Amino acid sequence: MADGSRTGSVGAAVAAGGMSVELPLWRAISFFRVLALCYAVLRYFNSYLDFLHPVAGWIYLGALTLWTLASTRAFAGPQRCTWYVLGTDLTLVVTGIVMSGMTDDPARIAHGAPTLPTIWAAGTVLGFAGRGGWRWAAAAGSVIGVANILGHGGPTGDNIHNIVLLMVAGCAIGYVIELARASEATLTRALQVEAANRERERLSRDIHDGVLQVLALVQRRGGEQGAGRGADFAELGRLAGEQERALRALMSGGPLPAQRAPLEPQDLRTLLGPHTDERITLSAPGTPVLLPGPVAGELAAAVGAAVDNVRRHAGPGARAWILLEDEPQAVTVSVRDDGPGFAPGRLGEAEQAGRLGVSQSIRGRLLDLGGTAELYSVPGEGVEVELRVPRKGSDD
Repeated sequence: MADGSRTGSVGAAVAAGGMSVELPLWRAISFFRVLALCYAVLRYFNSYLDFLHPVAGWIYLGALTLWTLASTRAFAGPQRCTWYVLGTDLTLVVTGIVMSGMTDDPARIAHGAPTLPTIWAAGTVLGFAGRGGWRWAAAAGSVIGVANILGHGGPTGDNIHNIVLLMVAGCAIGYVIELARASEATLTRALQVEAANRERERLSRDIHDGVLQVLALVQRRGGEQGAGRGADFAELGRLAGEQERALRALMSGGPLPAQRAPLEPQDLRTLLGPHTDERITLSAPGTPVLLPGPVAGELAAAVGAAVDNVRRHAGPGARAWILLEDEPQAVTVSVRDDGPGFAPGRLGEAEQAGRLGVSQSIRGRLLDLGGTAELYSVPGEGVEVELRVPRKGSDD
């Protein structure tokens, strides 16, 4: 239990946070933006007298300061750092670059003077990298690069050098974050599988203490009694043994034992015959109703489940009729009885109580075959179960 609790706690932490590796990177990006703002302000303070319009530069840096402080919490993680925030960030960077070309001295620009936002622009690219990966980082870097070339000095060596550095840093961080997300997703799946295996082991212990022991006992007694009291006991023992092996395989996660449904087409009339007796009548066409072996076996098993429900719930004097219809597009089997029926909502109540015979043994089988299972009942007028399997789905 201690190991299971620890595994569950780690899995819950990864699932809830989902970004344990990313969070330090986001904190670093947020801290970088503040430092880059301080650098931009200090650099402008040392050179604003050389600008043609220094007041415009101070206004821009004031707005940049307010935005940086206001968006600090937004850059704490990808949930808060929305595309709207990043779009505003990118707009401020491009605006600052264009304003630099308009307010600075052309001679200074020609000699490689930095833009107003300077390295603060890198924080925007890193934000795009954290939010959308390296491709979005490359896109944001490209927009900033175009703004530098068109609005601040043209395709100079310094501009190209800065753009390349910006692209490399953004793409590298974006790629690292993508790898971190993939690794955490893999870890989460591994923890979920481990938790499922532990639950399987717990259920295996419980089942082994009860159901498997009963099945094994029935198998032994059936074999012992079968030799002296007829084939029914031997068949009961054989079926109990098959179910025990299947249940053990299901508990261990291994493949289920091979079923006895042949692959060649089977005559559904032959498979439905054993479900009849003095109370249950089968009406079928005079010619074989052929379906692929596995499909015919599953459909016959669903009919058997419906017949078992008649025997258990319709009362000792109730009769039932099985009608097999062979149509060009589908095969339909109807099971109707003259028992007391059931009230609306009774099936839902049975499922909630853990009795899943109809939902799994009947509807579940037909759903797996691509067919439908409909139940009709009016209290006092019996129950009708209509099972329909399309021939096109059957051929697949």
